[in-house]
Amino acid sequence: MITAVRTRAEAAAADTLARFRALTPVRLVGDLLVMVAAILLDLWPGPWGEVKASGWTLVAYVAAYVVLMPLRHVFPAVVLVGAAAIPFGGPALMVLVSYTAGRRIESWVKAVVTMAFTFVVVVLLWDWDQRPLDIEPVYGMLILVTIFGVGVALPFLVGRYLAQREALVRAMQDREERMRGEHKLLSRQVRLRERSRIAQDMHDSLGHRLSLISVHAGALALDPTLGEKQREAIGVLRTAALTGMGELRAIIGVLRAEDGPDDDPATRTAESIDSLVSDARKAGVLVSLVRGGQSHPLPSRVSHAAYRVAQEGLTNAAKHAPGAAVQVTVKYEPDALVVEVRNNPCRNGSPEGAPGVGLIGLTERVRVAGGILHVGALPSGGFRIAAVLPYEETPLPDEPEDEDEPESPRGIRKWAGVGSIAGASLVLTVIIGGFTYLGAQPVTEVVSQENLDRIQVGQSESDVLALLPSGDEPLVADGERRSQASPEPEGARCVYHITDEQSYLAKGTRVVRFCFRDGKLVEKKIHVQRTGS
Repeated sequence: MITAVRTRAEAAAADTLARFRALTPVRLVGDLLVMVAAILLDLWPGPWGEVKASGWTLVAYVAAYVVLMPLRHVFPAVVLVGAAAIPFGGPALMVLVSYTAGRRIESWVKAVVTMAFTFVVVVLLWDWDQRPLDIEPVYGMLILVTIFGVGVALPFLVGRYLAQREALVRAMQDREERMRGEHKLLSRQVRLRERSRIAQDMHDSLGHRLSLISVHAGALALDPTLGEKQREAIGVLRTAALTGMGELRAIIGVLRAEDGPDDDPATRTAESIDSLVSDARKAGVLVSLVRGGQSHPLPSRVSHAAYRVAQEGLTNAAKHAPGAAVQVTVKYEPDALVVEVRNNPCRNGSPEGAPGVGLIGLTERVRVAGGILHVGALPSGGFRIAAVLPYEETPLPDEPEDEDEPESPRGIRKWAGVGSIAGASLVLTVIIGGFTYLGAQPVTEVVSQENLDRIQVGQSESDVLALLPSGDEPLVADGERRSQASPEPEGARCVYHITDEQSYLAKGTRVVRFCFRDGKLVEKKIHVQRTGS
């Protein structure tokens, strides 16, 4: 537990340090401008703020902004919740910290928990008593959800979407860089293969001709009819031919450097397996050689591949099963050559190690020769390497497709950004749906002056209600229209409606009150509801 906490703390410290190191003068100046803009918008002169701070209060608020704004990059979730909890946090601060939290929080679980906790803090700290209007609770909650969605949720989702998009772009750039590196490696392999082919051609043609020149020069030097100067010239010719062959071998060695010193097809053939087994036996390996079938001429690639199978098999046996008996089999079947190396389990009973990377090269060598390689453990506990090689010369096969090609960023991150877009759509749907619901509610129509004159004290309640508009005001509750009226008659039930005749000089709204008792209208009274009172 302590180790896990320490690891997380070290990771967080490293991430924070990396972010500070990534700061550039341009980013620093931009962050300072954003901080100043937030202070001016929220605190002074504060066009969005309802209360203008001044004096030491303004200094304290500015200090809080100066501390919170930089910390939003390091502790985005904590700063978001803290900004929602402080009483002086303005809309500019909330938009900024929400946007930054969306960009910095990587885990979607942490993002959801942070937003839910922030919403709970906002609801709990929402001052339901200090409102400009006496709003019904359900409508007040809708307004609160709207404010939270526009000022907190949408900036958070926008920041999260942009962060996911940047991550996707980085993944695509990394993949492009990796593909460029793989392309360079592939080009190098093609060049090396072409060098190998050039070396083979030089060995087959020039080497053969230089050998003939050397042989003929040596035979000519034995002619007794030649003079001393002629013999000397022939010796120079033979020496030049031998020197040319040496230089040719050196050039071939450079062109075929990737194959190593043991890959010369002229000296590593199927017939050389006998000497390979003999050398292994002299080194102390308990190895036996079994040959079978009628010998058949082999192409150089096939003969060299057969030698390499035996060589790799003996190497693996000596490395992973020291002291175990090894059997090498070279069998000429009617249609193919079979070369097999199998070894018994290790004498000390220790488990054999995993095969080395040499088997990867051996698989390619056998594939180029047109054969098939089988590698695997034996039921008895030993190991077996076997190759089936054709007798005929086969064209070089095409390069196999890389089965381990990593999935493209589109496949890995095909859902990147979808959650943010879906979340933003949900927020907008709730806001639009809520106000659509409000718009569908019945709205109180004002009482016309004609109906107001027809209503007289003493009329029955049913007749009066028939002349009054039906429905409720969707936003302003009944208490907002009665808060400044005179006390209601004792034992009466009163309803309040807005009249159609209003006056700007009154600096308020004319409201008429109808009070009923015992089924009759006992009072009709008009008062002015002052704005902001």
